[in-house]
Amino acid sequence: MHGYSGDKQAYLTRLRRIEGQIRGLQRMVEEDAYCIDVLTQVSAATRALQAVALGLLEDHIGHCVADAVSTGGPQAQEKVKEASAAIARLVRS
Repeated sequence: MHGYSGDKQAYLTRLRRIEGQIRGLQRMVEEDAYCIDVLTQVSAATRALQAVALGLLEDHIGHCVADAVSTGGPQAQEKVKEASAAIARLVRS
C-alpha cells in the first residue's frame, strides 16, 4: 500500500483538472492566444503539478519513510535517500 492511497481519489481529481488545463493550453496555442496569457496558464499548471508533487512527497514521508524508519535497518536509510533524491528533483524543476 502506498502512502497516497488514502488520498488517491483527490489526487486523481486534481490530475484530471491539470490535464484539462494542459488541453486548454494546447487550444490557446492552436488559436494563437496572446503570449502572456499562455505563459500565465503555463505557470498555473506548473503550480498545480507542484502542489500534487508536494502532497505526494508529504504522504511518502509520512507513510513509507516513517514506517521504514520505525522498522530500522538498511531499508530505513534507503527510504530516506530515496526521499532526499525526490526532494532534489523537485527543487531543480
